[in-house]
Amino acid sequence: MAYKIRVLLDVEKDVIRDILVHETINLEDLHYIIAKSFGFQGLEMASFYRTNEDWEQGEEIPLFDMSDDGSALCMRKCLLKDVLTKEGDNLIYVYDFLSMWTFFVELSKIMDPEEKDLPIIMLSIGTKPDKAPEKEFIAEDLFDDLDNFDDETDMENLDEFDYDNY
Repeated sequence: MAYKIRVLLDVEKDVIRDILVHETINLEDLHYIIAKSFGFQGLEMASFYRTNEDWEQGEEIPLFDMSDDGSALCMRKCLLKDVLTKEGDNLIYVYDFLSMWTFFVELSKIMDPEEKDLPIIMLSIGTKPDKAPEKEFIAEDLFDDLDNFDDETDMENLDEFDYDNY
């Protein structure tokens, strides 16, 4: 089977690629296909992130296995058909962690491949800007209690604290 993958670059103007690939490729192959289809060389670090239907970022699938024993999850070990199992399944793809190019990846259609020579770029709309947009990271208000911290009174007795028996 073949997967029609829609990839949207997270920038102000629409930059979209529809790519037809074999379902049996791994995520490392998909990483190179996406990078090259948007004009990157594919030489930077990257990760895919599992998502839910609301595009909330979940488990990371990095480019390389960074564990000592080689047992960690990585792109080479993940087949596309095992990660995107049905139409509408999503991933977030981040390319080049210094620039943070962010892509939304969706399995838009599962089909019999008419072409045997895949991958194919079926649709190409827009071009990527020269520079990645600035990302704004907003955290939840998990640390509201820190606002109640009184520097002067709470720090007065630090000299008396027994760090050895803590």
